[in-house]
Amino acid sequence: MRILQVIPGSGGSFYCGNCLRDSKYVEALKKLDHEVVKIPMYLPLFDDERDLDSEVPVFYGAISIYLKQMSPIFRKAPKWFDRFLNSKPMLKFAAHMAGSTRATGLEDMTISMLKGEEGKQHEELDRMVNWIAEHCNPDVIHLSNGLLNGIAPRLKEVLNVPVICSLQDEDVWIDPMEEKYQKQSWDLMKKNSEFIDAYIGVSDYYKELMLDKMNLPPEKVHSLHIGVDVDDYEFHPEVKKPRNIGYISRMCHGNGVDIVVDAFVELKKMAGFEDVKLFLTGGSTGDDKEILKSIKKTIASSGLNDQVIFEDDFENEDRIRFFNSVSFISVPVRNGEAFGLYLIESMASGVPVVQPAKGAFPEIIELAKGGITYEPNTPENLAKTWAELLNNPEEIQKMGENGRAGVSAHFNIYDQGNRLIEIYKKLIN
Repeated sequence: MRILQVIPGSGGSFYCGNCLRDSKYVEALKKLDHEVVKIPMYLPLFDDERDLDSEVPVFYGAISIYLKQMSPIFRKAPKWFDRFLNSKPMLKFAAHMAGSTRATGLEDMTISMLKGEEGKQHEELDRMVNWIAEHCNPDVIHLSNGLLNGIAPRLKEVLNVPVICSLQDEDVWIDPMEEKYQKQSWDLMKKNSEFIDAYIGVSDYYKELMLDKMNLPPEKVHSLHIGVDVDDYEFHPEVKKPRNIGYISRMCHGNGVDIVVDAFVELKKMAGFEDVKLFLTGGSTGDDKEILKSIKKTIASSGLNDQVIFEDDFENEDRIRFFNSVSFISVPVRNGEAFGLYLIESMASGVPVVQPAKGAFPEIIELAKGGITYEPNTPENLAKTWAELLNNPEEIQKMGENGRAGVSAHFNIYDQGNRLIEIYKKLIN
């Protein structure tokens, strides 16, 4: 089967679960003997662009579409100027700038993108669809998330193949907007759904949430968990590790990086945890400078500079090394999450997870048996939960073993990939 996967990139500036999810599925489907082409949008997927086909351009280059949205003069710019803005060095620079990965300030552009052919980026849409028609002959097209479904009508018109769309954390982008933009965004996504043959929610929790928010017909929405290959992760028994706590995700307010640091300060006030260190990784964007400055001030004022380690690198071997350095992880996302790829990456490494009872976290942990949830999501409660777990190394060991087995049983990417192919086949037939 020939599959076209359209993926918005993050440029590798932070741990992007969506980018990793799509990239892992592409590789798994290739190993299952399918032909898959990745089409990147906005930014490259990763910092080193290691897995992008050099012959496939980045469409809707982040800098170019921003300038064209803001000022009509850039819509008449010569092609050489567009090529310069869409060059890899420029896009890599954009990935680290403030505002490149949040909706605030980009509301009009979000609406314009969802309008597709009627939006201000219609020329780029034509360029993308024409390139696909000339260079690819897909049996099916899979969009990474619902915010891309504005391109679906044109794809259907020109290529006349099934268009599938994953659903993951669209609400995280839309909900911070003003109410008028929220309504317009959800309305446009619902309107564009006429051209989507099937939606794939990454968890049962998120499937139900999006059925309500987008008012979708239930028969059109499937639930398919994210998967990983456990053989990609090393397993180190707890007894061989120091008692360290880890955080792996974008270091931002929404993901609760300040809650983790405050909880660590609380833990250090208790007796018996003098040896425990906190490892933080996952990267950041320009928008996160203030909270990083704040947590570093908290760490310094608490005299913990030598006990909190910031790991700048988090891709490939660096991520494996991180998981081998910690006893368990916590990413106390304030509003929960549609899934959280780091959960199964951690559990596949034999590292339990300690998560707030929000979003899909209880669903994932219940299936894999590789962690615990807590509530309320406060630093004091998180510190107490950590303390109880650190005083029970046998339980950490048991959860680590259960988690790796649970990921293998319930989140095996090849099993999930075959289920995805079955959905594709039904739509093609």
